[in-house]
Amino acid sequence: MLPFAAVILGAVWLGGLIWFADMASATPPADDRRTDAIVVLTGGRERLPAGLALLADDRADKLFVSGVYAGVEVAELLRLSRQAPAELECCITLGYAADDTRGNALETAAWMREQGYRTLRLVTANYHMPRSLVEFDEALPEIEILPHPVAPPNVYLKEWWRWPGTTALLISEYHKYLAALVRTAIL
Repeated sequence: MLPFAAVILGAVWLGGLIWFADMASATPPADDRRTDAIVVLTGGRERLPAGLALLADDRADKLFVSGVYAGVEVAELLRLSRQAPAELECCITLGYAADDTRGNALETAAWMREQGYRTLRLVTANYHMPRSLVEFDEALPEIEILPHPVAPPNVYLKEWWRWPGTTALLISEYHKYLAALVRTAIL
């Protein structure tokens, strides 16, 4: 009986992983609506340039970067992203308190409420978006969140099972996603 249960549990886990990978690789429909803020979660090179491009394209008045390392300033981020500091520096706020995705959501929630904002465009990696939305929906139930996933060039979600690095990343993110679902369901 125990081997049969293990096989069933393994099949459910694998089916969930396949579903998660498909969800992570799905591109949401383009949404050109303007939001109160753009929120970028640190952790990937493509995230900040995407957020800055959205800000430069007037998709929001403010850009909040959550999870910035202590000591990093706006001008340094702009220089690293090759943007003209004079053009965008006034519209960017850095958050230094978050160490993880849940911390990003809590840090952003405090900032959004302080600003009186009601809508945000969330910029993070496509594989990270499902868990981010769980955490942000929990921390900001009153806020409309528009997902804006970016695709890291070294994460291959099409045929992910052929790429050991991508497979390991997806398994790790899937487990974190499940943990976030369980945590938010019991709190």
